[in-house]
Amino acid sequence: MKQRDLKIWKEQKKKIPDFIRSDSWKVKRLENSGWRKPKGLENKMRLKRKGWPPIVKIGYRKIRSVRGLHPSGLKEVLVYNEKELVGLDPENTIVRISSSVGKLKRIKIIDECNKLGIKVANPRI
Repeated sequence: MKQRDLKIWKEQKKKIPDFIRSDSWKVKRLENSGWRKPKGLENKMRLKRKGWPPIVKIGYRKIRSVRGLHPSGLKEVLVYNEKELVGLDPENTIVRISSSVGKLKRIKIIDECNKLGIKVANPRI
């Protein structure tokens, strides 16, 4: 069931367009900014005019059974220290080490994950 759902999820991902901010192609400072809902009375994007970029809608949502999972199909767990690794199932979870964790603690977490057989999503040191 899960593998089939992951295939569906990957196909859905291909069909999702790149949502760009309104008028970001006109103004240099908005080029790489994230999505903002188009506002304004006569905004063509908001009016969903033909030839204008698509806006975010609920119809682009992915399949429910794999929503929120890591692309590998495992449940992602955010970890700040070694103690949080206790009790995790290595077959169903993947660990993501928080960006605020320093180098020494990161090395300890990776070593502990290797002992327990848990995969790490961001093992860079």
